[in-house]
Amino acid sequence: MQGPEELILKHTYAKEIIDIQPVQTLWSGYGKIKRYTLSGVDHRSVIVKHIQWPDQSNHPRGWNTAISHQRKLKSYQVERAWYSNYASLTDEHCKVPSLIHATEQENQLLLIMEDLNESGYHLRLSPDSARLDHAKTVIGWLAHFHATFIGQSPEGLWPVGTYWHLDTRPDEWNNMQDVRLKEAAAAIDQRLNQAEFQTLVHGDAKLANFCFSESGKVAAVDFQYVGKGCGMKDVAYFISSCFEEEECEQYEKVLLDLYFERLEAAMSTDIDFKNLRKEWSDLYAFAWADFYRFLDGWSPGHWKMHDYSERLTQEVINQLTLDDS
Repeated sequence: MQGPEELILKHTYAKEIIDIQPVQTLWSGYGKIKRYTLSGVDHRSVIVKHIQWPDQSNHPRGWNTAISHQRKLKSYQVERAWYSNYASLTDEHCKVPSLIHATEQENQLLLIMEDLNESGYHLRLSPDSARLDHAKTVIGWLAHFHATFIGQSPEGLWPVGTYWHLDTRPDEWNNMQDVRLKEAAAAIDQRLNQAEFQTLVHGDAKLANFCFSESGKVAAVDFQYVGKGCGMKDVAYFISSCFEEEECEQYEKVLLDLYFERLEAAMSTDIDFKNLRKEWSDLYAFAWADFYRFLDGWSPGHWKMHDYSERLTQEVINQLTLDDS
C-alpha cells in the first residue's frame, strides 16, 4: 500500500500536507485516526482512519480472543462498505462524513474522509455536558437515518447490526451472571430480528459518536457496526449513553414521542406507520434488555446496569415467560 501521505495528496489534489495531528487510537490498538491539514485545495483538512491488523490486540477488558479479532476485522470492512456504498444516500438531516478514498491491502485499511470539524461539527459532548436539547437533536438524526434506510438490504454490512449482537458475542454470553436473562437471550434476539419493520441501525449510536455544530445540527461517525435491525436498538442504546438512571426514566416518553414524530415526518407514505410505531414501541424494552444482556457478560456491575435498565429487562423476561405459558 502507498503511504497515507502519498494517497492523501493524490486523492485530495492538495499541494502539500502542512500539519498532522493525532485524534485518537483505535480500540484495542487496531490503528489510529489522524487529522491532516492541507494546502492548495478546497479540503483544508481531512480525517484519516488508518487500520492495521495487530499481531496481538490489547483489549482494555481482556477480551483478546480469535472471535474478538475476527469481529473487529469484519467491522472495519463493514465500515468501508458503508462509506463506499451507503453514506452518499444520507442528507443534512442525518449527516455523516463523505468518503474521499478507501483502500485495503497487506493487512491495512485506509479511509480518507471529510473532516467534520472543518464542516462546522466541531463540538463534542460528554454525559456531564449533554442536555435534553442535545439528546433531542440526536434522536432526530436517528429518526431520519432509520427512515432513509427502512427496508434496506444490508449488502456488505452486518446482517444484524449493533456491536453487541448475540451471535457475535458467545464469550460474553458464556460469562453472564444473570441465569434467567442468559436463558432468555436467544428469545430476545429473535423477537428483535423477526420484527416486521427493519431498517439499517448505526450499531454504536453512543453520545461520543455524534459531532455537534454551533447552530444545533449533528453528524455521526464510526460505522463499524451498521447493519439491519429494529430502530429501537439505536434509540435505547443512545439514551443509555447520555443519561443516568433517573433521567432515562424521566425522559423516556418525551424522547420516544419525538422519535416517532420525526420518523413519521421523514417516512415514505408507503409504510404502515401506525403498525410500525406499535411494533417498535413494544420492542423498546427488548432493545434495552438485549444490550443489558451484553453488559451482564462483558462488564458485570457496569454503571448502565441500573434499576431502570434492570426493570425493563425483567419486564421483558416476564413477558417471554407469559408468552411461553
